[in-house]
Amino acid sequence: RPCRVACSVVGALAAAAMRALAGCRAFSATRVLRRHASRVAVIPGDGIGPEVMAEATKVLERASSKFGLEFELEHGLVGGAAYDVHGEHLPQVTLDICSRAAAILYGSVGGPVHEQHLPKWHNSERNAVLGMRKAFDLAVNVRPATVYPSLTHASPLRPDIVAKGVDLVIIRELLGGIYFGEHRTMGDVAEDVCTYSVAQIRRPLEFAFEAAKQRRHKLTVVDKANVLDTSRLWRKVAQEMAPNHPEVEVEYMYVDNAAMQLIQKPSAFDVIVTENLFGDVLSDAASVLPGSLGLMPSASLGSRINMYEPSGGSAPDIAGKGVANPAAQILCVAMMLRFSFGQPEAAAAIEKAVADTIAAGVLTADLASPGAKTVSTSEFGDAVMKAI
Repeated sequence: RPCRVACSVVGALAAAAMRALAGCRAFSATRVLRRHASRVAVIPGDGIGPEVMAEATKVLERASSKFGLEFELEHGLVGGAAYDVHGEHLPQVTLDICSRAAAILYGSVGGPVHEQHLPKWHNSERNAVLGMRKAFDLAVNVRPATVYPSLTHASPLRPDIVAKGVDLVIIRELLGGIYFGEHRTMGDVAEDVCTYSVAQIRRPLEFAFEAAKQRRHKLTVVDKANVLDTSRLWRKVAQEMAPNHPEVEVEYMYVDNAAMQLIQKPSAFDVIVTENLFGDVLSDAASVLPGSLGLMPSASLGSRINMYEPSGGSAPDIAGKGVANPAAQILCVAMMLRFSFGQPEAAAAIEKAVADTIAAGVLTADLASPGAKTVSTSEFGDAVMKAI
């Protein structure tokens, strides 16, 4: 049962992705493989990034051996790690490594909160993550959230809420909105500009409609159309597109209500689509529903290349202690094998191995019940490897 739950979400998204953008080169696995010879850019980043990435690449090597696949891994630096060597958070050498690849396996960026004023960490996440999105046209983020049956104790939700099922996907626009607008501070006044075009809005909506068709045929468009002009445009475009997808039930919800319903009634959601800022907040809220950010992979889909990264941050407070949960980074490998390399069997094998490992009670500290035995980062990775 845990395996079916774990695999169905990503599997449905994979089918939706291929259907939604079948004519786009980014989703043509054969062309990608032919052009780039199965090269993967591995960008571990900061904090726990290198630790969990080591387990992810270990699992990739195991799956590759079992399924007769070959990958060339090229490592690059980003964030504080890049600043130490190159004096910037996203150096050209890293961009070149990613440009040569067919897919990007990305870790986490950022340092301790009390050191954010230092040049090494100041705006490191914004410079690195937003820079990658802009450089590779990563316009659509896909983040599934499901609760593993064997981990209901870890969810912050009441048991009666979890019992109704938590299986949703958040589709977030990544290249528009307030994050990419003009930012100015003029004395005692600060200004951040939010802008969207119809073309920017249609892209995630197209993917979301197709994803809903592969799941439970329900789409929730989240906005703040009672206040914001950009939200009114989002709603207008969604309403114009909806008649072309009659099999999808569409509802519209203000973001504040969506945040509340996501906690009170998560089972009511199937596919959620929204703009950049709202998606950032809602997807992080959804990510804790399973009980740990360490379980949540995500995919950022571009017009030429896709990037796969865990939903959690760099967690500098536990970096180097060997206690971080590598499941999300490992599940990113599964998403990469599906979306970028057209290898659903290998992807399913990794997802099943993660689910089976968790079901067997092999848990890192973030997932275990109080007083229960826990395993280290590398021990979890070893268990997943053996389960493939």
